[in-house]
Amino acid sequence: MENANLFRLGMDLETGATHEEAIHRGHLAVVGDTETNTAPVDRDVMDPSRDDHFIRRDGKVFAGTHLIIEVIEGSGLDEEARIQKAFRDCVTECGATLLHIHTHKFSPQGVSGVAVLAESHISVHTWPEIGYGAFDVFMCGDAQPWKSVEVLRAAFDAGEVRVRELLRGDGICAGA
Repeated sequence: MENANLFRLGMDLETGATHEEAIHRGHLAVVGDTETNTAPVDRDVMDPSRDDHFIRRDGKVFAGTHLIIEVIEGSGLDEEARIQKAFRDCVTECGATLLHIHTHKFSPQGVSGVAVLAESHISVHTWPEIGYGAFDVFMCGDAQPWKSVEVLRAAFDAGEVRVRELLRGDGICAGA
């Protein structure tokens, strides 16, 4: 919780710098009421030695694949342990790296949770009373987020699963 207090104080969690110090060093610009990060960015995102490398697929270069997955007519969506197991199974199946899982059970029903990954995250919010779970699976690098779809279908005995794909960072780096 120490870092949360630093965040509340307006300090940069990585460097401990305040917003004022960042502005003074030229890393933040304030235009009106909006702060803009102006720190130099290493654009060599395709360097194979980077763990967070961008992806090249079908002539596109992007940061990662973000799947919006809707589990419909599912069961077990009110069970924290089942959701945590589904997160772990997704991580394993997709070839990702789990850093932390946090879930919260609501009363009278529903669960929200997140699995923080080295490659990004998996999150959920459920409405078990109608058999609905809204999952986000965002993974960068070599992880294979599409493998999570069948894991979630099976984990919650879904009658239907809907998926939308977003290519995060598509078009911000040149080259294919």
